[in-house]
Amino acid sequence: MTPIQLAEALQLKVVTKGDGDGRQIDGIFCCDLLSIVMGKAKSDAVWITVMSNINTVAVAVLSDVSCVIISEGSPVEEEMAKKAEQQGVCLLQSDLPSFELSLAIYRLMQS
Repeated sequence: MTPIQLAEALQLKVVTKGDGDGRQIDGIFCCDLLSIVMGKAKSDAVWITVMSNINTVAVAVLSDVSCVIISEGSPVEEEMAKKAEQQGVCLLQSDLPSFELSLAIYRLMQS
């Protein structure tokens, strides 16, 4: 499943499409501490976080995640969206809590 297919299935808002049509999702990583994400997130994972700032985009690129989902209804800063677009990062947004979002993604991946 690609990040864009995931967005359609869960009715997530696509903030920036990036390379969301060309990547496959391989796992889920939930964390709001950027230094932990840099060290532990696996390539092609969906990264779920409430951290909505430009540094999140940099960490997404370094960690090579398939997409970033801003959860809990956290607003996405305009600067973050612009940087994600420039860097080709698929940036999605959801009102769901991080746990519920993770569980929904897990269930989709299992079907």
